[in-house]
Amino acid sequence: MRITKRTNLAIRVLMFCGANAGRLVTKSEVSDRCNTSENHLAQVINQLGQLGYLHTQRGRNGGITLGRPMDEIVIGDVFRQIEAGVPLAECFADVDNTCPLVDACRLRLAIADAAEAFYAHLDQVRLDALVCGNEGLLDILVPGRCAGTATP
Repeated sequence: MRITKRTNLAIRVLMFCGANAGRLVTKSEVSDRCNTSENHLAQVINQLGQLGYLHTQRGRNGGITLGRPMDEIVIGDVFRQIEAGVPLAECFADVDNTCPLVDACRLRLAIADAAEAFYAHLDQVRLDALVCGNEGLLDILVPGRCAGTATP
């Protein structure tokens, strides 16, 4: 299974905000640390804000922060909401489907079951499990942090 770039970025943004809890972070900070373009991030940040995962503050002193506690952000929910409408295979897309087997294909059901198992597994993972105590991640995502030390 392959996740979309949008979902990948959404998880990176949430981890960045979780690692930098207690302060507003900027889109440019996330872009620099997560090695991605600000244009892609803008769309993802907007969607995460609409879904309630982020709180966004506009203006000169603006930025983003988590919209709810890390232990309330279920990764399976994030994946489902960001990936909504993205077909796993061509035969899942009614508009683009060119497969003549679609009405009798059992593979379609097997793939749907596998996807649900994938999401069910991610339902057991919360954002805090990805961030808290992950010293390597914190060293990468928290500006000014020296490897293995607390943030000043």
